[in-house]
Amino acid sequence: MSKVWKLRSEEETPASLPAIAEELGITEMLAEILWHRGFRTSREMDMFLSPGLRNLCQPGDIPGLEESAAVLAEGIAEGRKFAVWGDYDVDGVTSVAVVKSFLKDRGYECAHYLPNRLKEGYGLNVNGLSGLHEDGVELLLTVDCGITNNAEIAAANEMGMTVVVSDHHLPGAELPPAAAVCNPRMTEYNGCQFGECSCATLAGVGVAFMLMARLNRLLPGEPVDMRQYLDFVALGTIADVVELQGQNRILVKNGLLLLKDARRPGIAALKVVSGYDMFAAIGAGQVGFGLAPRINASGRMGDPHKALELLLCEEMETARPIAKVLDELNAERKAEEDRILEEALAQAEEHVRRDNRAGLVLYSSSWHPGIIGIVASRVVEKFYRPTVMLCEENGVIKGSARSIKEFHIHEGLTTMAELFMNFGGHKLAAGMSFKAEHLSEFRERFDQAVIDKIGSEPLKATLKVDRELPLEQIDYVLLKELELMQPFGMGNPEPVFTTPPVEVLERRPMGREHVKLTVADKSRTRRMPAKAWRMAEELGSELIGTTMRFAFSPKIDKFNGIPTIELTVRDYKRR
Repeated sequence: MSKVWKLRSEEETPASLPAIAEELGITEMLAEILWHRGFRTSREMDMFLSPGLRNLCQPGDIPGLEESAAVLAEGIAEGRKFAVWGDYDVDGVTSVAVVKSFLKDRGYECAHYLPNRLKEGYGLNVNGLSGLHEDGVELLLTVDCGITNNAEIAAANEMGMTVVVSDHHLPGAELPPAAAVCNPRMTEYNGCQFGECSCATLAGVGVAFMLMARLNRLLPGEPVDMRQYLDFVALGTIADVVELQGQNRILVKNGLLLLKDARRPGIAALKVVSGYDMFAAIGAGQVGFGLAPRINASGRMGDPHKALELLLCEEMETARPIAKVLDELNAERKAEEDRILEEALAQAEEHVRRDNRAGLVLYSSSWHPGIIGIVASRVVEKFYRPTVMLCEENGVIKGSARSIKEFHIHEGLTTMAELFMNFGGHKLAAGMSFKAEHLSEFRERFDQAVIDKIGSEPLKATLKVDRELPLEQIDYVLLKELELMQPFGMGNPEPVFTTPPVEVLERRPMGREHVKLTVADKSRTRRMPAKAWRMAEELGSELIGTTMRFAFSPKIDKFNGIPTIELTVRDYKRR
């Protein structure tokens, strides 16, 4: 489905822009791109292009962090047995890795607990807490979870545990009864009001890192250099798809340098099985599509402990076989994803064709609960309609929902909250569980909720573009400058340009789903290769010789060791 192309900004750039570009030593084109993205002064542009650690917020700026660090420091000083409880995804696993690595470097032992996604689900549970209590744990830190586990933390209190919660998810109406809570999204804590926190968009691993940074100054003995843990922070932050602006940009940009060096055997082995050279520089894209899925596969397919074991490996001989296992799990996950996607797309086609559903509710009892969220995103990508993917376990239906920017999925689900055993989420993603007998009613009410909000006619996705860019202006100088804008991701999307009308000279398939084109300007003085991923069906051989416009991101392809400039196609328009 072709998207609506919209300029990121239609404001006219100021006459001072060439002077700003000269002051910063960048081209006017880069200055123009940054200006249209909201960086209006040379200082703002400079801080964005050079995000130094000196610009990090102070750990104490995070609500509740000072109190949380003090409770931990006191408990450790008293010799209480300490454990950290994390989530099973990349953010949670890397959060646990930060805490365990830091405490080990400071000379303290730390147990850990990572729940099994399929057997235990997200967050704390009483059985797991009881196991820790039986093992003698008295001091418990939660990372990337816990903010809504009020009942479970109350149970831990009754067992005699002191609990500290560190999380980045939205707090509920009432905070959990922990000894201390730190969360950058809290607006009030211990009677103090907090304004907008500069760390509000931190991932769970970012909060854990800040908490350990403060604890580093409270524990006796020589503090350690906290920068050594930024590879974990970058990995978890990128995988959690939080905004790569402000504080996150500082953490990730610096953490990517450590991921390049790959001094940890686990990181080195992970890069190799992901298809990268052990010491290659990698960007957020390579982390998000290469490294992170292999860490996630461990938790998605059930047990996240292998992923943590890999990150904490101290020898390559130990790391290599674990990385191989994660790679195999990821291959298994991808095969299962492909199977589920084929079935889901067929269902979606039927719902749209037969019933003209505005909101898609897709169901199969055989679908894997750890994979339906990924597939829901792919369905939204194709149909641009809010989508709920459902599977069934022991008579209970579990779902994962993904949405479009025009429909707040959590608000929509709130209108039918009485159907659910549990549900939660935010604007674009949510999860729920309910009894199988409510499936038909849920399908009808979800569809109606979407219609009530955005109407019954299908909407078209919008693609924000930075500017039109003729082929002759695409060169290595431009590509090198665009690299300064890395890391790309949520809040800092990769620049997207549009071509003027160009001619399609060649078309060659790449596998079943992808296609490689050769395009040329009208005078045929400049030809460029263009790769279109998952567009083989749409861009058939009948396009050869036709004139089209493409939305694209320019890249340097280093296949066979020879760098060449190519276009990655984001969208297209036929003339």
